[in-house]
Amino acid sequence: MTYRVEISPTAIHDIENIFLWIKLNAPEKSYRWVRGCYEIMLKLESFPSRCPLALESEYLDLEIRQLLYEKKYRILFSIVEDENTRLVKIHRVRHSSQQNFDSLKQLLDNEE
Repeated sequence: MTYRVEISPTAIHDIENIFLWIKLNAPEKSYRWVRGCYEIMLKLESFPSRCPLALESEYLDLEIRQLLYEKKYRILFSIVEDENTRLVKIHRVRHSSQQNFDSLKQLLDNEE
């Protein structure tokens, strides 16, 4: 079955910041990076549960999964599934060297 992929404003902001950082040193690579990031996120339309649980799931009251992009970036998302909805909500995109989130507020910052 197919899921709808929804990217939060915070995740879009994360992507923009990573893009600008990459663009400082490698402008051509920055555009490829963004395109690839969106392409891999859209692959979550099929079987998003194939992705492993993120470490944050152990201590946050939400099942968070992660998809690695280029072995360095963690795409953090949750799956909403009921009889009427099949949705993948992408919450954040972060470099794997960044500290894990320790609260839902940090993870869901600026989401409604």
